Amino acid sequence: MANADQIKALIKSHLVGDQERFYAVAMQVAAHSARQGHGKVATEIKALIDEAKTGASKRQTPRPIPISTPRGELAGLLAVSYPDVRLSDMVLEEATDSRLRRLLREHRGHSKLASFGLSPRRKLLLVGPPGTGKTMTASALAGELRLPLYVIVLHGLITKFMGETAAKLRLVFDALSEQRGVYLFDEFDSIGGQRWAGQDVGEIRRVLNSFLQFIEQDDSDSIILAATNHPQSLDPALFRRFDDTIRYELPTEAAADKVLRNCLAMFPTDRVDWQEASAKSLGLSHAEITKASLTAAKDAVLDDLPSVTTEHLVTALEDCRRHQPQ
Repeated sequence: MANADQIKALIKSHLVGDQERFYAVAMQVAAHSARQGHGKVATEIKALIDEAKTGASKRQTPRPIPISTPRGELAGLLAVSYPDVRLSDMVLEEATDSRLRRLLREHRGHSKLASFGLSPRRKLLLVGPPGTGKTMTASALAGELRLPLYVIVLHGLITKFMGETAAKLRLVFDALSEQRGVYLFDEFDSIGGQRWAGQDVGEIRRVLNSFLQFIEQDDSDSIILAATNHPQSLDPALFRRFDDTIRYELPTEAAADKVLRNCLAMFPTDRVDWQEASAKSLGLSHAEITKASLTAAKDAVLDDLPSVTTEHLVTALEDCRRHQPQ
């Protein structure tokens, strides 16, 4: 029958509405029952899963299609997707989670705010080390609000020709006025750098001045996110143009423990010393801990072991640490 970790994983996946994880854990319970000689129970569980999947597919609402899919020159500037990520899928500091949920609350109540002449916050600056959740936040906000996520393609936006980047930037801002969505400027320091920095000072100044002008004039319903690993390189004028600045940090030991447990929720983990594993995670990003967790799970499966072990996790975490960029 199901062990304690599997029961907790089933409850958690149900509470957050993660059907795929729920089905995966349920299949693990069925497989475990079969190995214990409870073939009838395993067959009944599998039949229930198949029935649930069939019912869900009939009830599933088709995804909305963007009114305006990027075409022409915009096709090289915007990459569009419909994420299924939710904020509950992320491990965030309480203050960060609260500020993001405030934005969601304001957008879900935008009609009520509008009746009093108020508007929801729409422009966020996300700053922090790589792998701490900035890009995933964009996916989560889009997923929560059922909006398309448009990622600005920097190599298509930034050119060496004078004035061309600013013209392309205008196309992006025109698009976000016409099609409501979440628009992410990742690696934002490449266009938001200080106006006196760099070699081509004149062109940098023109691009940044254009962005400052466009974002200040923007009154669309879209959400604009700018993410950077290097906030110190941003022009000070930019900070005043955003409604909020949200800072991301490397996970604490408690947060690392939660990331580890979330990643391995669908695997048997009775041979894991969580305290040792989370201590070994300090200094690694959320993305690195996630990668190490999945590596440990794969090793356990390939080694034909009944559970992920502390050794698997520690080895994978130390390997991630060795390959961190210097």
